[in-house]
Amino acid sequence: MRTSPKRAVERGMQAVFLLCGLISIGFVLFISVYLILSGIPAIAQIGPTKFLFGTTWASTAAEPQFGILPFILTSIYGTAGAILIGVPVGFLTAVFLAKAAPPRLAAVVRPAIELLAGIPSVVYGLIGMMVLVPAVRELFHLPDGASLFCAILVLAVMILPSIVSVSETALQAVPREYEEASLALGATEIETYFRVSVPAAKSGIAASIVMGIGRAIGEAMAVIMVAGNVANMPSLFSSVRFLTTAVASEMSYAAVGSLQQQALFSIALVLFLFIMLINVILNSLLKRGGDD
Repeated sequence: MRTSPKRAVERGMQAVFLLCGLISIGFVLFISVYLILSGIPAIAQIGPTKFLFGTTWASTAAEPQFGILPFILTSIYGTAGAILIGVPVGFLTAVFLAKAAPPRLAAVVRPAIELLAGIPSVVYGLIGMMVLVPAVRELFHLPDGASLFCAILVLAVMILPSIVSVSETALQAVPREYEEASLALGATEIETYFRVSVPAAKSGIAASIVMGIGRAIGEAMAVIMVAGNVANMPSLFSSVRFLTTAVASEMSYAAVGSLQQQALFSIALVLFLFIMLINVILNSLLKRGGDD
């Protein structure tokens, strides 16, 4: 039996999609294997306990120390702070644009949010370094304004576009019939938005939060310009160093094959596993919420 042209095109496109999917999986596997092979030797030589729970990072000292606990805690605190600030602002902005904003106002605000997504991270860092850091220094009477607090504020702004755009799209996809039924039963518009539309769009809203977390954890350039880049234990108004900035700041001058370079690869491995763990946990929560 001869295959129809449409059937042949369909099979060809399926093969293309399969190939693209396999390529994506291959890249993930390649990155995973490379980081494991590059990062495990340093962890084995330094010792997992000293590496993960050591509080001193002095990679260029006469007797080098490679404790990354300050980097881990700083990344956790910085990401959590950005999420605590950025998620409520982004979520409420998405609800406003999708459901309550006048069309003319939405037509102005929506492109402004999209513009934030297109601004390079180095520009965020430059503005933070020139405006935010001096303002924090003067406001809180600090010797240096570069701090974890500034990094949290910059990251909170940087994750807004992904949270707003994805959440708004999810809210706009909620069938209008759901809201009309709620209004017909006597609920107000605000009650309908938060008790009908938001629960119906929770998977999309959760996906936007996952994207925001990924952006906050993986950011390096903007953070290195406003956080001070000092390997201190995290404090809100002290200079700190994130996992990403630790790799970015030292990889350029680390000797090839040295323990310092291997330790930086180990930091990248820890960061990679950290992101993977967060994705697995959030996806499990989403699936559990969908089953409920």
